[in-house]
Amino acid sequence: MNAYPIEVEFPDIAAHEQSSSGIAYVHTFDSGLPGPHVMINALTHGNEVCGAIVVDALLRRGLRPRRGRLTLAFANVDAYLGFDPANPDAARFVDQDFNRVWTAAVLDDTSRTSSELARAREMRPVIDTVDALLDLHSMHEKSQPLIVAGPLQKGIDLAVQLGTPATVICDEGHPEGRRMRDYEGFGDAGSPKNALLIECGQHWEQSAVAVARDTTARFLLLAGVVDEADLPAGWIAPLPPVQHIVRVTQPVVASSMDFRFAAPYTGLEIFAEAGAVIGWSNGEPVTTPYDNCMLVMPSLRQLRPGVTVVRLGKVEQTVTNTRGR
Repeated sequence: MNAYPIEVEFPDIAAHEQSSSGIAYVHTFDSGLPGPHVMINALTHGNEVCGAIVVDALLRRGLRPRRGRLTLAFANVDAYLGFDPANPDAARFVDQDFNRVWTAAVLDDTSRTSSELARAREMRPVIDTVDALLDLHSMHEKSQPLIVAGPLQKGIDLAVQLGTPATVICDEGHPEGRRMRDYEGFGDAGSPKNALLIECGQHWEQSAVAVARDTTARFLLLAGVVDEADLPAGWIAPLPPVQHIVRVTQPVVASSMDFRFAAPYTGLEIFAEAGAVIGWSNGEPVTTPYDNCMLVMPSLRQLRPGVTVVRLGKVEQTVTNTRGR
């Protein structure tokens, strides 16, 4: 059952299956001039449509890089093609979460097979050459957009350079497996490669598409691979006045199906005092471990043992945006 209305149209991406890269739905364009290899990735999860709308629009526009290389990709296409409005969460993945397989050890282990692993292995040769990755996501619940910058300072710095959304989350990822944004050089402090993951808003709200457009346009301009005149008019939105840098200190992981929150949280709620009860796990209270604790992406839609139901974060820094827009 869908708790939120679907406000957007899901694009028909069949026209993008064939590509010069030789990898279905992964399009790489080379300017022939020096510059970074920049990738805009959509559909890491099949029911997160805002990124697909953006990548579809850029491909139909015929966007090409003026400098460096540009890859525009749809990742978990099989999950996307299985989307059913009557059961929308089922299209998140086919066999396993595509965003939990990104280590060389997992990808090299041919004894492990799944739809998502097969697709990750297909895309890996391109991703291995990417210098700057923007991975476009959305959320189960109706929450304000945020940047997932990873645990490293270079991710925080890139998020601040981008300037939006207003909340920057710094975290180590998920116990179930590594995300694409943390893969190899992206997650290595000694590598110049960098990545950001944007949670643009609730999966099917129109405002999530606006966030995806804005952050994509800004990311491409920041990387220097295109000029503003190359991008669709109206994609760039005003910057938020400040950005809050929030360090995730720990996940709250369900140990069973017996977990419930104390209120209908949507995310970014701040509890002023330590010890506030935010939910119950197996009948025992779950409390905030410190003052000014923020809830990051609470959700019970995928509840099962071992799943992170919320992450707890502390505001480390507030950065004022001084740019005009």
